Amino acid sequence: MIMFRQYKKRICAVLICLLLILAVTACTEKKEGSKAAGENGIKVAVQEVSPSKEPYGKEEVTYPYWKGYVDDTLAMNHMYSFLGFHGQGSLRLGPSKKVTGFRLYVNEVLVDTAELTGGKKYDLDISSLTRDGENTVQISGITPNVTDATVTLCVPYPEVLPGTAEEEGFSAQALEMVSDLIETDVSHGFTSAQLAVIRNGRLVYENAWGKTNSYLQDGSPDTESPEVTTETLYDLASLTKMFSVNYALQKLVTDGKVSLDAKITDFLGKEFVKETLYVPNEKGQYPEADLKQIKKWKKELTIRDLLRHQGGFPPDPKYSAPFLYDDEVPEGESYPENPLFAGNNPGKETTKATVDMICRTPLWYEPGTKTVYSDLDYMILGLVVEKTTGEKLDTWLKKTFWDPMGLTHITYNPLRNGFAKDDCAATELNGNTRDHLLDFPGYRTYILQGEVHDEKAFYSMDGVSGHAGLFASASDVAKLASVMLSGGYGGNRYFSQNVIDLFTAPKMENAANWGLGWWRQGDGQRIWYFGSQAGSNTIGHQGWTGTLVMIDLQRNLVIAYLTNKINTRVTDLKENPNDFDGGWYTASTLGFVPQILSMGMDSDTDISGQLLDLSVDMALDSLKLIPEDLNKKARLAGTHPTVRNAQSKFELFTHMAEKSKDKAKADSLRESLRNAFDKAYVQLP
Repeated sequence: MIMFRQYKKRICAVLICLLLILAVTACTEKKEGSKAAGENGIKVAVQEVSPSKEPYGKEEVTYPYWKGYVDDTLAMNHMYSFLGFHGQGSLRLGPSKKVTGFRLYVNEVLVDTAELTGGKKYDLDISSLTRDGENTVQISGITPNVTDATVTLCVPYPEVLPGTAEEEGFSAQALEMVSDLIETDVSHGFTSAQLAVIRNGRLVYENAWGKTNSYLQDGSPDTESPEVTTETLYDLASLTKMFSVNYALQKLVTDGKVSLDAKITDFLGKEFVKETLYVPNEKGQYPEADLKQIKKWKKELTIRDLLRHQGGFPPDPKYSAPFLYDDEVPEGESYPENPLFAGNNPGKETTKATVDMICRTPLWYEPGTKTVYSDLDYMILGLVVEKTTGEKLDTWLKKTFWDPMGLTHITYNPLRNGFAKDDCAATELNGNTRDHLLDFPGYRTYILQGEVHDEKAFYSMDGVSGHAGLFASASDVAKLASVMLSGGYGGNRYFSQNVIDLFTAPKMENAANWGLGWWRQGDGQRIWYFGSQAGSNTIGHQGWTGTLVMIDLQRNLVIAYLTNKINTRVTDLKENPNDFDGGWYTASTLGFVPQILSMGMDSDTDISGQLLDLSVDMALDSLKLIPEDLNKKARLAGTHPTVRNAQSKFELFTHMAEKSKDKAKADSLRESLRNAFDKAYVQLP
């Protein structure tokens, strides 16, 4: 028995020794393997590519001394940085024929370059090494150390890849609340909406609610209309200004083909000044200066003046209206004739006549002294782009941006470009008549679907203008907007960083809510569009049909929210013929989307209680939006859109209450809300 125990101990000792030997051997092999990997760097996918003379990516730089000189900081000579996002990215490297080796670091990680031969070009997949924000490439130790031993580097721009909202920092609870809000508004009479969200180079959310046409011309629901999808095209209205003219000018300025200080007469000729008329507006009022002074001002007018909306033009010249609507004209009397009427039969002749009338249009104030948002500014800038490129605006944009970026759901004149009516969200129910208030010869009287709503774009410019006319899906316009984060897309370079900074900086010290064309957040000056959490350099724009794009440069965030809120009857023709029923719903206010989506961003905090409280606040506030003079009978009947909006907010609260973990709190809030709605004579189910 004793001998067996001793024998057992010896066996255990031998086994322990063997295990120690194996462990030491494995550790040594691991260390040797790590040393080898450290010397050569990690392996990434490498593909040889054919040399091309075409520009590729942001720019081509040459190491060493990529700035073209030996900088006395020394370290900078070997490091190049670029904006990138995690999970995507590549480098195009071209060692010259004499290069026999070099070391490559991407974000502090050594990359194996053993496969790269001098005299050839290669694409290296660095998607496993990139991160959100600034990324840095270091090239060191180029051998031999001679003048013509160099390495060229090109970095393509980020593209938009599929992603998930939660991976990019969004709260699922916040997203659900946004969706529930739009859905309940639609169920209570709102028209339709589409939403796309991009963050860190990922399309993380896209959704659609409602029908392509919500109502018939008499205001009754259109039960036969198909549902909108994420591919439905929306009339972008004034978003066109940014994604046609601004994008075109930013590209042309980047390429050195146009100067912002170029005079408008350089493009439209002497007629722009010579043919100017001294004519009144619909109120019989005349410009503040005489014709001689106006012509002097027009002669000096520049592209920059118009981008700032400080050119002196009136906000909305009615080139397509034979008469000028004036709400002060007594019933039965005629509206005054329009001295700038150019016709309203869409086509080349009317477009030419409109350009003539643009040249005849007087300035109403001295350029630079006021900011007056004017469609005419961008109609003229659209003509400037066409004169510069020698092509129609839509043709040039398609060739330059849409096709290279793979955007298939953005166009002018969709019905002429392969889309059907049901591919588009409808706008006004009775043409441009405001429910038959305007009975002008030549005006459309049918439901507008697949045709641009804006009168000057449709009648005057045959559907293609710099101020309006674009149609797009939210996803495509969001992808297009993402170019503002980096300046390009894939191998396509569009805007230099200097030009992006120029166009998005405050246009002047006392107008930080404006860039050149772009709307800016500034010191909380656009929060009703961009939300209170957006940074001061957040940019974007809004469109009259109910559209919004927001680009938060600090958070690498793009939100495109599109609605067709004017696809309803006018609420009260006498009160305001431009107020449609759809405009009274929260879903039409646009800014609620970024406000709610920012809640819980980049945090693991449970915000269900906060969202529940917010839904109560919104429901109570919605009662305050009901007109005070709306009587008890009308309130109880629920015919006014503000009442239906309030009912929708109560339903939103019930959705949030159902998800609440604190049922006692939810029940108490429900009872309190019911009492408030009862006092306001708003019926609830």
